[in-house]
Amino acid sequence: MANVILKDVVKKYGKTEVIHNINLEINDKEFVVLVGPSGCGKSTALRMIAGLEDITSGTIQIDNNVVNDLAPKDRDVAMVFQNYALYPHMNVYNNMAFGLKLRKMPKDEIDKRVKEAAEILELSNLLQRKPHELSGGQRQRVAMGRAIVRRPAVYLFDEPLSNLDAKLRTQMRLEIKQLHQQVQNTVIYVTHDQVEAMTLADRIVVMRNGYIEQVGSPLEIFQNPANVFVAGFIGSPPMNLIPGSIIKHNNMLNLKLNDSLIFPIPEKEKSSIKEGQRVIMGIRTEDLFLSDTNKACGYPYETTGVVKIVEPLGNETNLHMDFSGINLIGKSEGRRVFSPEEKLKITFDLSHLHIFDAETEKSIY
Repeated sequence: MANVILKDVVKKYGKTEVIHNINLEINDKEFVVLVGPSGCGKSTALRMIAGLEDITSGTIQIDNNVVNDLAPKDRDVAMVFQNYALYPHMNVYNNMAFGLKLRKMPKDEIDKRVKEAAEILELSNLLQRKPHELSGGQRQRVAMGRAIVRRPAVYLFDEPLSNLDAKLRTQMRLEIKQLHQQVQNTVIYVTHDQVEAMTLADRIVVMRNGYIEQVGSPLEIFQNPANVFVAGFIGSPPMNLIPGSIIKHNNMLNLKLNDSLIFPIPEKEKSSIKEGQRVIMGIRTEDLFLSDTNKACGYPYETTGVVKIVEPLGNETNLHMDFSGINLIGKSEGRRVFSPEEKLKITFDLSHLHIFDAETEKSIY
């Protein structure tokens, strides 16, 4: 069991800096997910923690010990990769046992650990099979089992579900979460999939271009994004983000998108918006819904939109709509049928309105 602390960590390849002075503290037994688009530095950060990449400056601590100069095998971490990396000539049992044999562990202890891990991962009846006789999900479970038998202080997962189909990814997400609840170790997990991040994490670390943009619980990041990038990255479909300006009307600040869409801004204690300011409005698709539904709404604003594209998903339907030249996405329950060019009364729940400064792109409301 261990915490992991990154202090002022920088990574350069030659003169090119790819990780910029990041600071992060991961608590003992916590499940933390590093998420962001390709090239944001999340896998590089994970590999530095594992010792597979040297850091240029700063310190990395595991269990309060600085590990900058320790080899990967001495850091008490186990890594699960995207491509499984199983030995094709070995059966499942020997793939899971191989690392323990290299450490010259007693045979009875190896057998005990492998069988315990196999039971946790439902691999007990597959121990004599070779990797080519397994499905993709089973191979990934073997890779996880190889990490579990080591009983490390920290588990590192580098996009382990990327090679699986959608159904298997859903199943494996549940298995990974269940595994963490059983083994109760620290887990650091890298993915570009924000659904994986939201469903697995105790805390999410959103990264972009080698910087940490925001750290928080899934709900905190979903409800209170720190900037436009986080707002647009977390959520499916992403948050509606439209440029506008702050005007004063009836002695009250309003958000103007165009001459037809002018929203009254609910009063809020912590807000730095001011008249004349250029801003970006943010509102989640969940907060645009049909006015004839019984959905509760804290601060309603009603207007008419024209349906342009319908995306039926079964349990819900995404409606791409035109509001006097402003394109926004709203949601409806899934069993209702809609047609392009249909006019609908839509309610905006402005109690969940977000406003970002147009220049800094940081949240100001």
